[in-house]
Amino acid sequence: MAHELLAYTMGTPGQMKTCPQEAYASAEQQHSWRGNNDSPPRTRQSPQEVPKRSLSRATRAQKHVLYNRCRSEYRSLAKDGEQLQARIQELKRSADQSLEPARRERQSKIAALTDKAQSHEAQEELLGQELERFQQAIKKDKEERSRIMQEEADIRQVLDAKRSHLEHLRGSRSNRLKQFGAQVPALLEAIDEAYKKGQFTRKPVGPLGACIRLRDPELALAIECCLKGLIFAFCCHNYKDEHVLQGLMKNFYPPATFRPQIIVSEFRDKVYDVTHRAAYHPDFPTVLTALDIDNAVVANSLIDMRRIETVLLIKSSPLARAVMQAQKPPKNCKEAFTAEGDQVFERRYYSSERTRPRYLTGDVEKEISHLEKEVENKMAQLGALQQHVHSLESDLQKNQELVSSHHRHLKELKIKIKKILLEIKELENEEENQSVDISTLEEENEEIEKRMKEVEEKMSVQKEEMENLRKERAEAEQTYEDFKMKIHQVSELAEPVKEELNEADAEVDAQKRSLRHYEDRLSQHMATVQVKKDELARTERELKEKIALAKKICPERMEVKKSPSALDKEITRLRQKIQTESDSHGDKDEIIRQYKEAKDTYQDLDSKVKSLKKFIKLLEKIMAQRYSTYQQFRRCLTLRCKLYFDNLLSQRAYSGKMLFDHKKETLAITVQPGEGSKAAFSDMRSLSGGERSFSTVCFILSLWSIAESPFRCLDEFDVYMDMVNRRIAMDMILKMADSQHYRQFILLTPQNMSSLPPSRLIRILRMPDPERGQRTLPFRPVNQEEEED
Repeated sequence: MAHELLAYTMGTPGQMKTCPQEAYASAEQQHSWRGNNDSPPRTRQSPQEVPKRSLSRATRAQKHVLYNRCRSEYRSLAKDGEQLQARIQELKRSADQSLEPARRERQSKIAALTDKAQSHEAQEELLGQELERFQQAIKKDKEERSRIMQEEADIRQVLDAKRSHLEHLRGSRSNRLKQFGAQVPALLEAIDEAYKKGQFTRKPVGPLGACIRLRDPELALAIECCLKGLIFAFCCHNYKDEHVLQGLMKNFYPPATFRPQIIVSEFRDKVYDVTHRAAYHPDFPTVLTALDIDNAVVANSLIDMRRIETVLLIKSSPLARAVMQAQKPPKNCKEAFTAEGDQVFERRYYSSERTRPRYLTGDVEKEISHLEKEVENKMAQLGALQQHVHSLESDLQKNQELVSSHHRHLKELKIKIKKILLEIKELENEEENQSVDISTLEEENEEIEKRMKEVEEKMSVQKEEMENLRKERAEAEQTYEDFKMKIHQVSELAEPVKEELNEADAEVDAQKRSLRHYEDRLSQHMATVQVKKDELARTERELKEKIALAKKICPERMEVKKSPSALDKEITRLRQKIQTESDSHGDKDEIIRQYKEAKDTYQDLDSKVKSLKKFIKLLEKIMAQRYSTYQQFRRCLTLRCKLYFDNLLSQRAYSGKMLFDHKKETLAITVQPGEGSKAAFSDMRSLSGGERSFSTVCFILSLWSIAESPFRCLDEFDVYMDMVNRRIAMDMILKMADSQHYRQFILLTPQNMSSLPPSRLIRILRMPDPERGQRTLPFRPVNQEEEED
């Protein structure tokens, strides 16, 4: 490598293009990019290997003219350089005659050290290039390893999910309820026990997926994508039952795990009538019509939560797009689902991430076999990725070792170059200064040499471009012929391979059909064998029973010469005789048993009647006591209301009476705005508007004093009051509200309430004024709200 790089430095322009390629090829033969001994390293394709269109004749002529111009300039500079070299040689010959031998020896040493330093620098440059290539390979391998490890982690996650689902399906072979969760059977048993104990008003229903059946198994994935989490949901009659069910679920579902949804809705015995709001299409069913639901509670819950009567099921995706998007959707239909689980709206289409149904499928064994194949495929992918990671790690280790060895070699070369430069500098310091004439000529000679090198470089560039153009044309033609030949060869080789492949496919299909035929024959034969085995076992059991019955009659087996028909006739005759005797006399044990049962029933009913009579007497006594207490309590409330009413009226010097007639359930009120001693009481209808409003407020406040309610509400109570009555009424209400902080008072009035005293207990809310000229209320139509929801 060192000799090749030295040839590149000191060689002619024609050699400057071949030596680096040879050094690069030798370096690639010594060191592999990724340490793989089986396959050669991949190198980037050079631009000359890519077919290009040849340039025009004008471009080639222009390149030729530039080349000739540079060559003439180079010749003139070469003549000038020869003349200067001759002059310098003459001056040096005259000066060398007086030089000492030591100077010549120093110059030879300097030249040798310079050559040696250049050789080391070339080696250093080549090692640097190789080191950069190795570092790029290491970086690429690390990126590839990180990508594969991430892919491996993703595959492991998918594999764990499929394994858990597979174990879940295997556990649900014996019990279909385990498809909806391993805890579901135990939870249902707990619900049954709680219902027997009377903890539920109505027994909860669920999971909903176990209460429905598919009419068409091909729509299982579509219905699962439509219902989603409702498949696991439970239905409760009221919130008390929901609270009890939540407590039961806490025992079976940890806090961080998924817990089924609970739907609270009153149980009804009939399914909703959705005739007017259901979607209809002559060719496609809705989710409601595609399911067989025996329980009306389940059907009503799905209608309430998912509106399954408006969702169409269309197996074909293009047909679903045509029905929902290419034209106006059917009446009352907002969405549809395809057999692949895709959701189709009028202007949107969402593809499903799932490919197979999990919970509503009827064939669990088929789903288990499918999952087992998927797990095996994922395991194979995982093994291939692990093997690839292992090979990448071995390549990384080899390349890192090469990088470390190159670093050590580079360090050694740098130390050697520093030592050589120091020696050259020491020898140059000992040189004597040359004369002014020789140095001037040498400077001119150096300038000419520089210009010659520049012109030579231009010439080499122009010549190289011309050669490249010729090579590109030749290579393009050769590549075209090669490609043409390869296409012809591949087309010839492909015909027999295609025929063999078609024959192999046909043979495989025939073998598969034969295999399915014989598997069906085998399954039928095994089913027939199993039926015969069952019949044999049943016959053996009957024979054992008959033998045991015969042993009860006669312990020892006896040889009977009579035929079976004669024995059957004799047995029939004896049974008729026994039946006749039993009908005439009756069975003693049966008569005794019936008598005991009748006696026990009579004694039990007699005791119950006595206890019920005692309980009725106690209830009559309690009800009489409660009724007397109720009358006394009612009189107290009546008296309290009258006193409170008089007290409130007295604040305006009014007087009034309240007459409660509890038998007729009537109430009469009379109010006198003047003093009671000077005027007689008058009816409420004879009062003015303000007096009637004030009296009404007093009446309502007096009723509030005897009514038990957390809220007190009045709407526009002060519309007909003047300022004095309104102020007094507000003071009375605020005084009552201040004494009852545990109740809430809500007052609606069109008047301004800014005059009320500030308090943290009073909150005034002002509604915005309506727009002038507004004739309709700003409420949205019901259909628009449903669409937005």
